[in-house]
Amino acid sequence: MERSTVMQELSSLGKERTRNIYLSQGAREPLFGVATGAMKPLAKQIKINQSLADELYATGNYDAMYFAGIIADPAVMTEADFETWIEGAYFYMLSDYVVAVTLAESERAQTVADRWIQSGEELKMSAGWSCYCWLMGNRPDDAFDRLKLAGLLQQAQDFIHSSPERTKAAMNNFIYTAGISYVPLHAEAVETARQVGVVEVKRGNSKTSRLDAYHSIQKEVEKGRLGFKRKYVRC
Repeated sequence: MERSTVMQELSSLGKERTRNIYLSQGAREPLFGVATGAMKPLAKQIKINQSLADELYATGNYDAMYFAGIIADPAVMTEADFETWIEGAYFYMLSDYVVAVTLAESERAQTVADRWIQSGEELKMSAGWSCYCWLMGNRPDDAFDRLKLAGLLQQAQDFIHSSPERTKAAMNNFIYTAGISYVPLHAEAVETARQVGVVEVKRGNSKTSRLDAYHSIQKEVEKGRLGFKRKYVRC
């Protein structure tokens, strides 16, 4: 299927209400307003196609960029490819839910995520922390270096309140995910979350969100979800 055909299909699936929701969340023109669930039949037709994914991502159309993440082949994407994608990610839904998710299925995931975390750039940092969340929530605990993750946990504790807004949110989610999905650091993550306390995150023109990883971890533990792992990263 060619890029023009996919764009036509996505355009036909767009809804004004969905489009307005995406715009309110930070998306910008061009976009059609396609619900993610509505993309699944088209994704089943195409399956995996990296060259098409790159073409769609390069359009700058939010829906096409999101769909690119669904049909991408992380196994063949190079570090340069991921750098190109993160440079095009202009708001958190792209950085954290398209680029970070796609990266999490690559063998290069930790190398690239580490670089982004240290970049000093808000959305790159956010994507790096988010990638680790997707990784911890999917890969077995023995796939990680415990000391390395403990170092990241300490870094989150030390810098979360002084970090950019989207990075704050991703760091908070890292603490929460470490507390639930990476059992070797559960106790340390709980203590980190207690020390960090409530994290206030400003979301555009919306009211400030108050994130509390400590109580979120406790609620999940009470539900018996300690050690939770997803079967797949991408849906």
